[in-house]
Amino acid sequence: MATTTVSGVQYSGIWTMNQVNAAVAAGTWTGLPQLFSWGWNNNGALGLGDTTNRSSPNQIGSLTVWNNISTKNRVGKAIKTDGTLWTWGINNAGQLGLGNTTSYSSPKQVGSLTAWRSTAGVGAGSTLATKTDGTLWSWGYNLNGQLGLGNTTYYSSPKQVGALTTWLNIVGGYVHVIATKTDGTLWTWGQNNYGQLGLGNRTNYSSPKQVGALTTWLNLVGGAYFTLATKTDGTLWSWGQNSLGQLGLGNRTYYSSPKQVGSLTTWLKGSSDNDFSMVTKTDGTLWGWGENSQGQLGLSNITSYSSPKQVGSLTTWSNVAVGIYYTLATTTNGALYAWGGNGFGQLGFGNTTSYSSPKQVGSLTTWLSISAGRYSNLTTIKTT
Repeated sequence: MATTTVSGVQYSGIWTMNQVNAAVAAGTWTGLPQLFSWGWNNNGALGLGDTTNRSSPNQIGSLTVWNNISTKNRVGKAIKTDGTLWTWGINNAGQLGLGNTTSYSSPKQVGSLTAWRSTAGVGAGSTLATKTDGTLWSWGYNLNGQLGLGNTTYYSSPKQVGALTTWLNIVGGYVHVIATKTDGTLWTWGQNNYGQLGLGNRTNYSSPKQVGALTTWLNLVGGAYFTLATKTDGTLWSWGQNSLGQLGLGNRTYYSSPKQVGSLTTWLKGSSDNDFSMVTKTDGTLWGWGENSQGQLGLSNITSYSSPKQVGSLTTWSNVAVGIYYTLATTTNGALYAWGGNGFGQLGFGNTTSYSSPKQVGSLTTWLSISAGRYSNLTTIKTT
């Protein structure tokens, strides 16, 4: 297994995105991050130059310079190591940021800037991105104010959200956005029909609103109409729609303000979509809850649960990405696993068979980052 030294620290095998970013910034990145996709290819969501579904991973082009990736509802987004932003897929609301509403089946550069840092999608057809200067930008569908621009106007090119330079992390639900700032505060905006903004009400907002006064928010998870977030103390909190127990609170009650999930202080990071959630703990275990009609919780059954259930006994889970009715996850040795619904080949096994427990995708142990969308996926592989 290849080893690489960054800033005096030696890493072997799979790299985290923080390690990649540090290496790129230091000019010592020696890996070759290739970009792959598979699954549903409606409107060219896979970026492969056509609209043919794929049931196994296919490389997008031949470039080896991909860094930050994101996919949501038939839109692919990726940032290269040079800081340029590229998008593809459906563009009916201008969500590709290209100044038009033309869909593309291969990557197109958004403007000419080389300062993009991260990107996220909102399920209904909106895109948000941060730059290296800490500014936040948005474009696309905006019926519920999810662009954060103080209006409900659609835009087909990037527009800055306010003037702040302290935005840190962003995630999207179906029609709402959750974000943190560098001071650890939590902000939300967009549709709020189910209390998913966490503001104690069900009022929509078209500009960012702070959730409480805490400065200890850390990792964010955006479900369809609900939200999860961890704090720096390792606690997990959830709010919003809870019709199938997706909040993990042991009930199906909706909440419009954050509620703690149990009392544990070992929650790390996770992913949600539609009506289920998957979250890792600091001990490397993986836990799921919520809707499970296609085995997407990985528990070898199709029973829904309203409180966290452990997926198998492995303690080596690293990253997890949830799509509609399915899950992808990597382990610390760089292996990729998938389970759940597979009608479009989104599990990557070369078939359309659904599985209710984790199955390894191929035999590679060089998977780096993963992003799951509406039956289609983006991943990067580190090679040397």
